[in-house]
Amino acid sequence: MPDLQQRELRDAVTGHPLVEAAFGLAHDLLGGLSSRWRHTRGVAHRAATAAAAVPQTDRPVLVAAAWLHDIGYAQPLRRSGFHPLDGAWHLQEHSWPEPLAGLVAHHSAARFVAAVRGLAGPLRAFSAPRFARGPLADALTYADQTTGPDGQVMAVEDRLAEMLRRHGPDSPNARVHPQRAPAIRAAVLRIEQRLRARR
Repeated sequence: MPDLQQRELRDAVTGHPLVEAAFGLAHDLLGGLSSRWRHTRGVAHRAATAAAAVPQTDRPVLVAAAWLHDIGYAQPLRRSGFHPLDGAWHLQEHSWPEPLAGLVAHHSAARFVAAVRGLAGPLRAFSAPRFARGPLADALTYADQTTGPDGQVMAVEDRLAEMLRRHGPDSPNARVHPQRAPAIRAAVLRIEQRLRARR
């Protein structure tokens, strides 16, 4: 990895107050959930490696969102049972920066699943377009959808197949897969292209 990319990675991950605070909250909420915590750590690492694909000012936001993207799975935060929304509500109610709540709400094309779960209305509270589309949203989706449940790097197709097995054929995830999967694939491809262009 060239020296510039190594420095960008280090700067995106360490020392920034927002990233440190996000790590602390994620650890407090998910640290006791071994598999979920391993996935979260893996996603944060993948987000750091993808940081070069977003503007420099957005890099701490990306890595912080990666640490926080699954906090809605923590039992104390569960309200709707839809972890992107439950995590986003918690961040919003505790005055975290708006982009973090929005990115958590929309990560990995959550809008498709929210629609079939009857949660499209609440999700609209986090409606800024950049939360669902654009380099920052794409990079968070890339990080989540190329990281397996135990934190291992996975190809996006393997990750999508694993998700369908885990949630089951009658799940909301499976019902929206024909619409959601292309959106995820496209986000991953855009980030891969942006990273290649930076080399």
